[in-house]
Amino acid sequence: MLQENITEWMNDDGFTISTNKSYLDTEIIHNFLCNESYWVKGIAKELVEASIENSILCYGVYDGNPNEGSVNQMGFARVVSDLVRFSWIGDIFILPEYRGRGLSKWLMSIITEHPKLKGTSFQLATKDAHSLYAQYGFKPLGQIENRMNRPLDWQFVYEGYKLHK
Repeated sequence: MLQENITEWMNDDGFTISTNKSYLDTEIIHNFLCNESYWVKGIAKELVEASIENSILCYGVYDGNPNEGSVNQMGFARVVSDLVRFSWIGDIFILPEYRGRGLSKWLMSIITEHPKLKGTSFQLATKDAHSLYAQYGFKPLGQIENRMNRPLDWQFVYEGYKLHK
């Protein structure tokens, strides 16, 4: 499992990105996703925790170094992948008060340069950040007529986790 290969990066401004899931602040992640995101507004905390647990890689972005004590988490992304052919990135965010410092670009460069993700077919969905993702090789889907999607059904997701919506 990749979690054994925890990796960390630090920049000159004192920010750290880590793949160590034990550093993740699920309160901050849930609060952002539930209350501020447009893609999973209202999601239950238990489902956020399950999505983290079931994702091959999660990236926390921190103000400071989590190895050296208490820090503030201010960004997040998670990757679902078979590490060969397919990767999907989701729930990516930088808290509003930390935006405009190049942290989204730094996070995307680290994710897309991961040696086991770099060559995979990488997918994501976005409403408003197309130009950011285009810088990392993302393009609109080709041959859309050949692609299919089974829509998300929150009722069954909540039932599967024995939760009430």
